[in-house]
Amino acid sequence: MFPASFDPMTNGHLDIAARASALFEELIVGVYNTPNKHVLFSWEERIAMARESTAHLVNVRVEGFSGLMVSYAIQAGAQVIVRGLRHGSDFEGEFQMALANRMLAPTLETICFIGSQELMFISSSRIKEIALLGGNVSGLVPPPVALRLAHFRAAHGSSGQAGTF
Repeated sequence: MFPASFDPMTNGHLDIAARASALFEELIVGVYNTPNKHVLFSWEERIAMARESTAHLVNVRVEGFSGLMVSYAIQAGAQVIVRGLRHGSDFEGEFQMALANRMLAPTLETICFIGSQELMFISSSRIKEIALLGGNVSGLVPPPVALRLAHFRAAHGSSGQAGTF
């Protein structure tokens, strides 16, 4: 299971999903319902974007989940939690999360994928900021996400709050 808020899904996320799906019989991309941060897109929109973005990966299924991730992963039959590391500062948080997850669900393993070098600078927060300020994000996100970001910007304009994500 590859869990995240995916607000929105980036090419970095897609890279990790593609590489993990090549190693496992099935990969669940789990879209977290209530992340502890401000989200731009609804849960339903984030699930739809993740499904559209991963449609070419035949052994990937996208599901939304709420509550404790390890509980959902066990219920869904996952044995491995997939995470991505972009840079050193990601390691500390992922390390702590993996230890907590192991305490809560000892049967689940955590595997971290090192992000591809050309995608390491991409974050969902930065994508939202660039897009809402009128920048071109088409090379940083899958096409369905770029389209939704463009529609969001056209419908709402720049709120001036892009830096708060």
